[in-house]
Amino acid sequence: MIKLLQLDKAEVSFVLTDDDRIHQLNKIYRGKDRPTDVLAFAMHEGEFGELAGRLLGDVIVSVPTARKQAGAHRVDVLEEVTMLLAHGLLHLLGWDHDTDAKDRRMRAETSRLCAAAQTPSPSAARSKGAADPGLSRKRLAPATRGRRKKAQ
Repeated sequence: MIKLLQLDKAEVSFVLTDDDRIHQLNKIYRGKDRPTDVLAFAMHEGEFGELAGRLLGDVIVSVPTARKQAGAHRVDVLEEVTMLLAHGLLHLLGWDHDTDAKDRRMRAETSRLCAAAQTPSPSAARSKGAADPGLSRKRLAPATRGRRKKAQ
């Protein structure tokens, strides 16, 4: 995802946490007294955003919430976490989904990032000369669900 977005020189933190911690952050920073699936804290926004340099910010994902959502949507938890990381990363870059048109564009870009994050199948890895094709994981299908409304 980082390579696709040409963010090789950027800095971003990805944090996997639990519902208690994300609930606390959601309450403090968004005034919402409940856990959420992903939060994104962009360093380029706000009063001193111009000082952030190459620091994009933090994406925080609740693994228990991702696990519940994965079960509800019958997808692998890794696929759900990948989608949430992509979604949060887009928020760091200024993407939003506050209108239907923006939501459609953001879902499409999230799918594109999820596809970029897919691990090649063992046969594809062998054909590209990978050192250990046995390390390849199941391919991830792009996750696009219009019902998502994410935190920033």
